[in-house]
Amino acid sequence: MKAITANRLIDGEVVFWKAGAWVEGFGDAQLFDDAQDADVETVVAAAKAQPTVIVDPYPIDLAPVPGSVDGGLAPVSYRERIRALGPTNEPTHGKQAVGGEVIEALRHAAGAARSTGRVDLIRRK
Repeated sequence: MKAITANRLIDGEVVFWKAGAWVEGFGDAQLFDDAQDADVETVVAAAKAQPTVIVDPYPIDLAPVPGSVDGGLAPVSYRERIRALGPTNEPTHGKQAVGGEVIEALRHAAGAARSTGRVDLIRRK
């Protein structure tokens, strides 16, 4: 599974793609399965055409969270989990203060692999 993320230009907020618009909550993000790679590329290309709205759109890999009751998903990359939760300085700040099943799944996710979308951006020739 994948989701598409970026930063909103006006305030730097982490945003996620959902059916033609950018939303702030990871739980609201549109999910793409592995068979929709062409759709992911199309959305990323369309997002890159919005340079006055967002910065640096890219896909992130998602994986099921072990032990999650509802089969919750979380980003594979530790960096992307931090971005989805908001600031790490205090649990009562940012997106993590909202709480709920999505936030709990993000908090209990494990692993530190890079998302393949970012690796493609930095791969040397």
